[in-house]
Amino acid sequence: MAELRRRADAGEQKAKLAREFGISREDPIPIPKNGRLIMPRRSLLTPAERASLLAFPTTADELIRYYTFTEPDLSAIRQRRGHHNRLGFAVQLCYLRYPGFALPTDAEPPAALLALVGRQLHIEPDIWPQYAQRPETRREHLAELQAWLNLTPFAIADYRRLVHPLAELAQQTDRGIVLAEALVGMLRQQHIILPGVDVIERICSEALTRGTRQVYEALTAPLSSHHRLVLDDLLTRREGTQGSGLIGLRQPPGPPKPKHVLAHLERLKVIRELGLPEGLDHAIHQNRLLKLAREGGQMTAQHLRDLEPTRRYATLVAVVFETRATLIDEIIDLHDRIIGALFSKAKRHHADRFQQSGKAINDKVRLYSRIGRALLNAKQSGADPYAAIESIMPWEVFSESVTEAEKLAQPADFDYLSLIGDGFNPLRRYTPTLLEALTLKAAPAARELLAGVEVLKDMNERQARKVPDDAPTSFVRKRWESLVRTPDGLDRRFYELCVLSELKNSLRSGDIWVQGSRQFKDFEEYLVPHSASRRNVNSGSWVLLSKPTRPLPGGAAGRAGTRAGDGGTARRRQRATRRLYHQHWPQDHAA
Repeated sequence: MAELRRRADAGEQKAKLAREFGISREDPIPIPKNGRLIMPRRSLLTPAERASLLAFPTTADELIRYYTFTEPDLSAIRQRRGHHNRLGFAVQLCYLRYPGFALPTDAEPPAALLALVGRQLHIEPDIWPQYAQRPETRREHLAELQAWLNLTPFAIADYRRLVHPLAELAQQTDRGIVLAEALVGMLRQQHIILPGVDVIERICSEALTRGTRQVYEALTAPLSSHHRLVLDDLLTRREGTQGSGLIGLRQPPGPPKPKHVLAHLERLKVIRELGLPEGLDHAIHQNRLLKLAREGGQMTAQHLRDLEPTRRYATLVAVVFETRATLIDEIIDLHDRIIGALFSKAKRHHADRFQQSGKAINDKVRLYSRIGRALLNAKQSGADPYAAIESIMPWEVFSESVTEAEKLAQPADFDYLSLIGDGFNPLRRYTPTLLEALTLKAAPAARELLAGVEVLKDMNERQARKVPDDAPTSFVRKRWESLVRTPDGLDRRFYELCVLSELKNSLRSGDIWVQGSRQFKDFEEYLVPHSASRRNVNSGSWVLLSKPTRPLPGGAAGRAGTRAGDGGTARRRQRATRRLYHQHWPQDHAA
């Protein structure tokens, strides 16, 4: 009993400390030291990353590139007295040039470096232990090289100054090695001797802390008290369920059926009713937003409630926007699969009908081949052709066989599209809500199709049955023409089916995109805005681009890969790239 009480007290204390310091229960917990709570430092770099950050080149090409001396270098080296001092001076020169730090005391340079330097100076590298037996010699050489190479030692002022630009990069990524490499690059560019890896990691940790805090503030500053209340309400348990409202919004889509599309559309409606500020999902870099959303998705409602308020609301905002994008993608994927199943079913029924009439068609072909042979023989012999036909079958039977052949004959186009209309009613269960819920945008090539979508939305709102005579039809392909255009005007059923089919194809190609989607977003969102790129180039700061991939949630990625294949993805990227090129360089397109 005492052990259980001790564990309960420890868990309560851990939760209290987690709330106080704004950390999760899995994070390192502060430990008491001299009456104060000290947070154990979490290593930002892995051992492999620490070893590679300031590592020496290993290949022969890299060694020659970095450590080949010029004539001025050799002239300065030859001014030293004694082979061992020349070798030591040259090695210090190599250290300062790359990786960029001073030769540590009692350090043994890499054997490949000593061998390359020795060959250029015609000195045996075995005399290295004789160098700098007097510490003053090493310090004097270092001071001369700093002045000659225009280098400055790392100082505390550099520590404070470099944290600020590094914190901007930390708002884009929380990967320690990326921050460390960026810091090393800035130090080299500013001709500052690199400090030790521990100092670099400490600067990156402080920059990451500041950047993370700025990310939280960017996501939470626009939130009103009402927004915070509705976000907290997502963590409360729903009546009649075993989970919170947030868990209910993150349920899997299920098989492609109209009722599952409607359930997902209802979840999307709940998210939009939260009324989060427009554009808040673009307030921070998408890499950090996705990372924050993944972290929140792995936490329980109790875990999220234990977080410090700013971090809790920022995490919930990221999770809500990621859930919205996932819902939109899954809704489109469900609709895509329902449309695909509708076409497949119509094609299969068309083939079944043809197969069922195959025996009758074969009998008629054999019969007419006998009649044709009899007519040919009658022509050659000059006999009566009608008598030739009656010699095979009575004239009344022949007349009936012609009627049967007309029934067996397929239309001239021999297409299965006419059977797709049988699946129109199941689609109508959710397509009005679907078109109303999605915010679609189109490239110039698909604006007529988007106008057709708007016509359907207007008809749904007015509950009209007849398609207006002036409805756009330029997107109607030839195989749809006979079904869409009728003597009485545009057929409502096949017009809507044609619009939905072409919409599916345009979403795949990138000519139409969906606001708030991750898989079907505008291709320009992968690019850095012109103003931002110009500003970052002029300031010398770093810009990271989110990787232009469009993963589907859950098992949808595998289904889409099976359905569309790599070719569909490649075609969509090619068409989107061409569209962007024509938009930004229209004079080349005109030429």
